[in-house]
Order: sequence, then C-alpha cells, then structure tokens
Amino acid sequence: MEKINRILVLLVIIAFGQYAMAQPPARKQEQNKSKSNETQVYEVPLSERAKSQYPKTETPEDVVWKRDVYRTLDLQKEKNASLYYPVQPIGKSMNLFTYIFRHILDNSITAYDYNIDGYENFTEEHKVEPRELLENHGIYYEFTEDSVLVVNPSDMPTNEVLSYYIKESHYYDQRTSTYNHRVVAICPVLHRTGEYGNETTKFPLFWLKYDEIAPLLSLQTVMSSSYNNVSTMSLDDYFTKHCYEGEIYKTVNLRNLAINQYCKDSVAVKKEQAKIEGELEAFRKGLWNTPQPKLEATTDSIATDSIATPKEEKSKEKKSTRTTRKKKENTAKAKKEKSKSGGSPSTKVSVRRQRR
Repeated sequence: MEKINRILVLLVIIAFGQYAMAQPPARKQEQNKSKSNETQVYEVPLSERAKSQYPKTETPEDVVWKRDVYRTLDLQKEKNASLYYPVQPIGKSMNLFTYIFRHILDNSITAYDYNIDGYENFTEEHKVEPRELLENHGIYYEFTEDSVLVVNPSDMPTNEVLSYYIKESHYYDQRTSTYNHRVVAICPVLHRTGEYGNETTKFPLFWLKYDEIAPLLSLQTVMSSSYNNVSTMSLDDYFTKHCYEGEIYKTVNLRNLAINQYCKDSVAVKKEQAKIEGELEAFRKGLWNTPQPKLEATTDSIATDSIATPKEEKSKEKKSTRTTRKKKENTAKAKKEKSKSGGSPSTKVSVRRQRR
C-alpha cells in the first residue's frame, strides 16, 4: 500500500508540474489575443462588394478647368477639433489618426510615402509597409506568435498628430454645368519637440488616397458639436461637407513652389493666400455671368430710410414748405386769370318757348 501511495503522490506531482509548465504559454497566448483584439477596429471587415457599392467620387478627367490646392488643418482650432478628440479611444469612439492607423496595421488601408517635394504619388512603387513606417518614426511595436504586428494604444503617437495636410481639387464639370471641390488626399503630420522643448519639428507621415479610405471613413462617427454632444457625423461626411478650416500653403504650379518659397515674409504669405481664395471664389461666381436681379425694398431698407439724420429732416421740411408755397402761388394765378377773362363763371339760362 505504501508503494501505491507513493506512486500516486508522484503521479500527482508530475501532473501538477506539467500543468504549471503549460500555464505561462497559455497566459502569454491569451495576452497576445487580447492585444490583437485591442488593435482590431471592427468585427466584420468591409467586403469588396460593399466597397464596390459605395459611390465613387473621383474627379472627372475631361474637365475643362481644374485647380488643385493644398491646405493645412490645425487641430487646435475649434472647427478641426473633431479630428483630434478623443485622444485615447473611448469604446468605439476614436479620432481620425487612431482609426486610420489601426487600419494600416491591418493592411486594409494602403499608405504612400511623403516625397520631399510634398506631392502625393499613388503608385505601387511608393507604397509604405507598416513595419517600415513604424521603424522610420520610432514607434514601438511587437509581434504575436502568429506573426501579427501589434502596437499598444499607449505607444501610438496619437497626441503628437496635431495637424493634417489635405489636397483639394476645384473643378468645373461641363457635362453637368456644376462647380465642385472635393478632398483628394490626406496626410497626418507628427509634431515633435526638441530636447529642450523650444523648437517643434513637423514630420509628415504618409499620404492616403481619399477614394480608397472613404468607404471606411463612412463607418466611423465623430462628435460634430460642442454645444450638443449627441450631434455626430461620419468622417466621410465631415470631409465631403467641408466642415474643416484650413489655410492654403501650396498650389499646383509650374515652378513647383510652396507659397512661403516665393513670398518674402508672413505678410506677403497672407496676401497670397487671400488672393488664391479670391480667385477661386471669383471663378465660381463668374461661371454663368448672370447679373443679380434688383430686389424690392425690404424691411431693412425701409427701416434705414425711416431713420434720418437732423440735416436730412431739415432738408425735408424745406422741401415741404417750398411745395406748399408753389401750390398756393399756382392757385392764386388761376383765380386772377379767371377774373380777367370774365369775372364770375357763366350761369346756365333756361328759355321757354311761348305759344302763339
């Protein structure tokens, strides 16, 4: 019996040791699964059929007039705050960079490198691999046992993306006789301060083709009002309806120069930006060259006419006295003319015929 008990005790110890040795890999596997779940954006990926049903809004190639401009969106401005908050994801709510960055790691969005000249190039040669993107900008990442690239939420530089570059295309479509302008490309910009915290350097990360990411942007909503926190809209509607505010920093031109490269100071830059905005607005308004119809007097014009200055009141009184004097003079002249012609006006005389 003692031998049997010893054997049973040894078997229990061996079984417990095997369980204890198998526990760390299981825990590690569970942790890796939880990390991969953290980086997963949606439960069901967007199918190719769903992408094909999404309406394409590409700029027509046969337009008679087109002008492309580049704007910078400062996320510290009120109109652009919807793209920045919340900085860290809260449930399904997340900002634009977190949303697109997770999709890039999942290989559901293609990122293209940012060239020195600042222009976008959506070709196969300029595609950026997620791992290369992380290493170039010093973003920490890990690999799971299934060789899945994982970036923890705390390692994402979401709070450092403080601006975006966007490309707008303004064009006149002669087939529909309409003037349109739409977003063509988006580039998140990383802002990093130096060692002493004095200088801030901007690092444009990558270009995204808007037509490729539009179906995914339509699935993510952001808060659109600080007054009404229930008011939301999709990221696609945000860009399609031009809810953002940004300054022009470059246009497509023959010399391939940004505005600050041919303007001598900040005052000249502001004038050039206002000039370009005015040219776009003037072209839009002057397309059909139809004069504005004259409107009838509105309540505002009546109100302004009724409010007169003291000088105007005196002039009005003088005019009224002059008109009354002229009327009196005219009536007096008419009486004199009648008296000269024959005095009192002629009276009717009735004559009866006498019978013979």
